[in-house]
Amino acid sequence: MVKIDLITGFLGSGKTTFIRKYAQYLMDAGNNIGILENDYGAVNVDMMLLQDLMGENCELEMISGGCDKDCHRRRFKTKLIAMGMCGYDRVIVEPSGIFDVDEFFDILHEEPLNRWYQIGNVIAIVDSKLERDLSEEADFILASEVADAGCIMMSKSQDASPEEIQGTIEYVNQALEKVHCSRRFHCEMNGVDTANVIHKNWDEMSKEDFDRIASCGYVMASYRKPEFEAEGAFTSLHFMNVKMTEKELREAAEKILSDPECGRVFRMKGFMRVDSDSEDGSGLSAWAECDRRQWIELNATKNEITIRPLHVGQEVLIVIGEELHEEKIKSYLKI
Repeated sequence: MVKIDLITGFLGSGKTTFIRKYAQYLMDAGNNIGILENDYGAVNVDMMLLQDLMGENCELEMISGGCDKDCHRRRFKTKLIAMGMCGYDRVIVEPSGIFDVDEFFDILHEEPLNRWYQIGNVIAIVDSKLERDLSEEADFILASEVADAGCIMMSKSQDASPEEIQGTIEYVNQALEKVHCSRRFHCEMNGVDTANVIHKNWDEMSKEDFDRIASCGYVMASYRKPEFEAEGAFTSLHFMNVKMTEKELREAAEKILSDPECGRVFRMKGFMRVDSDSEDGSGLSAWAECDRRQWIELNATKNEITIRPLHVGQEVLIVIGEELHEEKIKSYLKI
């Protein structure tokens, strides 16, 4: 049977960054792996960020779109059936940050997947500086993502104080309590991690750290689902062919993420092309002289805005959140 791991995490928590490191660890150990990017959106930016992993021992697949939840469920199952015939040693599933985790377990217990796949690990990625005032819908998504986790990986912990990390774990436990889940997570702050929370700079993680993560397993916890459809509370807006400089893009992202008139924006991500010889000292002009138009990647939350150069991309910026006001967001993007 093929082992299958689920990497959960709220919007912008760092799932794709973790998968890059985890997938490389598995390949270094001799595993032939498949990665399934699983997004309700029509454009899968995260899959493009994993392209350089593709090779003899790693293949990427994706699910995009889906007119409703049932349609998406069928596509998920169909893709896993196809991947089950590819001879992988391990399959990694990265869901959307607004994913109903129960869908993962339900589908894997259906024929023929229950004969082909063995659930290996559920790894929850949690931002060390997680917002403390999420909506009821967002709190439920967070709780569902950590409830069954074999371990929590704290992202960006090197930039967070011990008090911030501890406060995040307490907030996670409060979210679990809201859905009547009995699980609680604990994090030792003296440098020794407990069995289910790992807070360490990901760039400093050793093979032994990844050995521990790769054997963390999962827990079938029970919790109460709310009557609302959590996924329906979130929306995403896609903007094509945005023309700005890197400086203008950063300023626009800061305003969109902080201005309540834009709605409750959780994450911005995507790609844009800029003129490499017309930037204002940001470093883009040092790129390859053979191509004046260069790609940059935006990955932004309220806690962190990252813009970096890339070799490939696509002309799209995506804004994800609740009660988004499209016209206000457009005004900042100069559309």
